[in-house]
Amino acid sequence: MSSFSIAWLDLREAADIAARDKNIAAQLLNWLGQAADPVSPDRIAVDLGAGTGSTLRALNKSGASNIVWRLVELDGKLLDEALRRHGKQCLIEDYQADLNIIEELPLTGAHIISASALFDLTSASFIDALLARIDARKTAVYAALNYDGTTHWTPAHSLDEKVLAAFNQDQLRDKGFGPALGPDCTAYLQQALSAKGYNLTLSPSPWQLTAQHSELLRELISGIATAVVNADELTVEAILEWKDFRIAHIGDGHCTVGHWDLLALPD
Repeated sequence: MSSFSIAWLDLREAADIAARDKNIAAQLLNWLGQAADPVSPDRIAVDLGAGTGSTLRALNKSGASNIVWRLVELDGKLLDEALRRHGKQCLIEDYQADLNIIEELPLTGAHIISASALFDLTSASFIDALLARIDARKTAVYAALNYDGTTHWTPAHSLDEKVLAAFNQDQLRDKGFGPALGPDCTAYLQQALSAKGYNLTLSPSPWQLTAQHSELLRELISGIATAVVNADELTVEAILEWKDFRIAHIGDGHCTVGHWDLLALPD
């Protein structure tokens, strides 16, 4: 499993928070209140691939309280940053761990298993193994910001569709968890969680990027161009033409990147 830099996670966070479905977050927090145990009032949330704590921050903005956060992340630098930002304000247990070793993940007693922009990087076998460890009678699953394979740009360019197709193909390669589900992630989660008896709520959570997200757009465009450089349908010259056009129109263009938020609650 590869890691992401603090700079990239910070760069995308404002777009992530704006995109997250607020009703799903409210529904989750309402469920936590209804499920409260008077003997043990603190709710336990296990956040997988926690990074610097973006899910924690997003739910805190929605009014979360009395949550013990188990932040699970392979990159110790990201965990240290999460503790630096929140160690005095929140109850945090940090776990530096390889998510692939599912049997060792600290899931015991969890009320929520959460992950943001993670499950689309994982494989069907990873999700199956993870859900096999979760108590479907007691544990909610909150999967936010999973890429759905759609990206729309304005102004349009003649290569947009070919670049998108090549990028989506790249999203299926192994990201450290086996062959990635990529854009098929939400449908697979929906099927797997329904089979375990969960009640599901899904909502689109697209990025809406404009000139105010210029740094993020520049990184996104460069990242897409790098990801598709070996695509059979595109020459290097064509990719550079597309990249230069996209960067030239950051100031007057718009980009929508499709994601889905999913909440699965015990029956």
